[in-house]
Order: sequence, then structure tokens, then C-alpha cells
Amino acid sequence: MALFSPSLISPQVIKSLKQGYAIRPLEKADYGKGFLETLGSLTTVGAVTKQQFEERFEYLKTRNDTYFTIVVEDIAKSRIIGAGSVVVERKFVHGCGLVGHIEDIVTAESARGLNLGRLIIETLKEIGRKNGCYKIDCSEKNIPFYQKCGFSQKEYEMAWYIPENDKAVQAKL
Repeated sequence: MALFSPSLISPQVIKSLKQGYAIRPLEKADYGKGFLETLGSLTTVGAVTKQQFEERFEYLKTRNDTYFTIVVEDIAKSRIIGAGSVVVERKFVHGCGLVGHIEDIVTAESARGLNLGRLIIETLKEIGRKNGCYKIDCSEKNIPFYQKCGFSQKEYEMAWYIPENDKAVQAKL
């Protein structure tokens, strides 16, 4: 069961993948294929049980016009080696327009150098375009990479972290 319709994935990106790899929407079965471990090479994931993963998956699936998480799978190994998300925000500005926010772009260390990051970004940009986004943005981290993917620097992002709401931080205490 896919998080959203696979028809949103660009056929050009699918064709450009090396044989033995697939790019597709996140599926429930990806819990057992190392999805969280791959995310863990990007940031703190914490101890997420299968039940928690499935509950979050179902929540996201019921909002399949907002949350779009994709994965790259090494088919022979049945392992997730890359992932990324675009979250579609509904705005009042730009005529009640839509903005896509790219998040959590990651490739497993073993898969670096395969050009998967660029393919993940291209896929997420296309998903945003097909969903009517007037703009797609991403974090200021790794600016040269995003510039290669067609982004231009616009602003700087600020963040306010709330430790008592971060389950990963709380688990360490």
C-alpha cells in the first residue's frame, strides 16, 4: 500500500535510475526495509516501533494531498537507500496558493555517488508541480547541491527548537 499515487512520480526519473533501483512512494513495508535507518544517517530518528510507524503512515495517507514521502529501493537487497519528502502547505497569499517544502533528503552512505539525491529532488519538484505548487523551497543546508537542482537562494531559515516536545531528546534523559 503506497502513501500516495505512484502516477505522481516522473517517468523520466524512473527511466534514469540505474537498473536494480526503484523510486516510489513510501510503503508500510518500508519499515522492515531500513527506511528509518536510512533517515538516521541524516538526523535523530529515535526508537520508533513498527506500530508507531504504521500509525504515522496511516495518518499521512489520509492526508495524501499534503504529505508525499518517496524512497529509493535497492531491489536486490530489499533495502531503502534514499528518501525525501515534500509537504504541501495551503496559503492565503498568491491567491490561496500552494507551497511545497522539501524535507529530509537522504541517501545511505553505501549509495552516495549514484546521483540519487538529484533524482529525489527532481521527483519531489515534479510532485509539487503536479499538485499545483507555485513555489517549492528547501533548507539552506547544502546550497551548492540545491543550486545544481535548479533552486536559487532566496532567504535564510531560522529555527526554534522545543526540547520538551522532541521525543528523541526526551528518550535520552
